[in-house]
Amino acid sequence: MTEPKNENKIFVASQWRLMWWKFRQHRLAMVGGIVVLLIYSVALFAEFLAPYGADTYAAKYTYAPPQQLHFIEHTPQGIQFRPYVYGYKVEIEPTALRRVFTIDESVKIPVQFFAKGEKYKMWNLFESDIHLIGPVEPGAPMYLLGADRMGRDMLSRVIYGTRVSMSIGLVGVMLSLLLGVILGGISGYYGGAVDTFIQRVIEFLRSIPTIPLWMGLAAALPPD
Repeated sequence: MTEPKNENKIFVASQWRLMWWKFRQHRLAMVGGIVVLLIYSVALFAEFLAPYGADTYAAKYTYAPPQQLHFIEHTPQGIQFRPYVYGYKVEIEPTALRRVFTIDESVKIPVQFFAKGEKYKMWNLFESDIHLIGPVEPGAPMYLLGADRMGRDMLSRVIYGTRVSMSIGLVGVMLSLLLGVILGGISGYYGGAVDTFIQRVIEFLRSIPTIPLWMGLAAALPPD
């Protein structure tokens, strides 16, 4: 009795529902969809998730190594849940005369969730200074993925970078769809010489290697 009911559901189901049923049966597709949604969530809430701004820098912490985040602290009162990271010890290398950072386990920098930090404007709608994680004392170093050559937090820049990467994908697909529908409609409607011209132009563009093309455009466009 169950098979006829299932067949009836398939016959009356919409195209979107049939696509969802087929998609749901593919486990790798479901896992990939969840991962994509998580990445877009990171891009959507980048200001809140990032400990610092994308361009915030501290010159004295250039090339600082990553700090491991610890959650359990052993105290005379016992084991307590107190997130912290170890501080830095700076030494001057005698040969190259450059600063070398080492982890100083004698200095503990308290870290807290939903910490107050730099102010930001969420989605250009409202201001806030609450971040998912940050040091308890403002200005204390906390670089979970290290710092770059300008002393900028790598974790924050990776989080902000997801917004750029995922936006480029969406914009590229939308533009391709829009141009494809317009040019394909014109080509199919008029046909003849118009169709031949459009098809030859598209074939010429597709024959150009993409990497040298993007390299040339990147060199031609101004940095800003």
